[in-house]
Amino acid sequence: MLTSHVADSRLPVDCEPARATVQPGSLLLRKRLSYWYQKLRILKYRLFSTCRTVEGTPILAQPVQLVGQGTIRFKGAVHVGVFPCPHWLSSYTYLEARYENSVIEIEDDVWINNGCVLLSGGPGIRIGKHSMLGWNCEVMDTDIHDTHPGRRISGVPRSAPVVIGENVMIGSNVKIFKGVTIGDNSVVSNGTVVTRSIPPNTLVYGNPARGGRLPDSSRWTAPPAVAP
Repeated sequence: MLTSHVADSRLPVDCEPARATVQPGSLLLRKRLSYWYQKLRILKYRLFSTCRTVEGTPILAQPVQLVGQGTIRFKGAVHVGVFPCPHWLSSYTYLEARYENSVIEIEDDVWINNGCVLLSGGPGIRIGKHSMLGWNCEVMDTDIHDTHPGRRISGVPRSAPVVIGENVMIGSNVKIFKGVTIGDNSVVSNGTVVTRSIPPNTLVYGNPARGGRLPDSSRWTAPPAVAP
């Protein structure tokens, strides 16, 4: 089941620049237009969704297309799309469980930002509770095509499960490839390409991903207050 709910808290009235020439009535009109425009986009991609088995109902602030012969499972409150964030009105989220044995399983309180792609053509993708994916992330458990030069079309691609643990923070434009496990509480910086598993409580960055353990939380300090 797929809901076409657009959360009021994500409507663009909050991001309007302060200008003396903008009247309250104009802001209200823009809010309403944005709400209905996004609602129509959500309905359009719902119409284009063809996944045979969808379990659970995501909370949508952006369109999502669900495709494939396998299973896409939302276990609890899974949020798809975020406002205000880039690509809210210009992209959509794509989830594909390509074959009958393919599974995408997303646990409770996961936030998936705008324009992400999750594609399972193998044993599956699983995302643990309270994790966050930034915009334009790609997660794949398969090579999609056989990498052998003579079997690019006819061959069988290699595949391995992807497991993202609980409370993992993944920045924007991150690529996560087959066979990767990301441990609980880890942080993956923007633009990182992840080809190997990451232990819990680790910060990684770069291409290929590298890094080290996060500092103990008792040593963290709050950021300085920002003047209004």
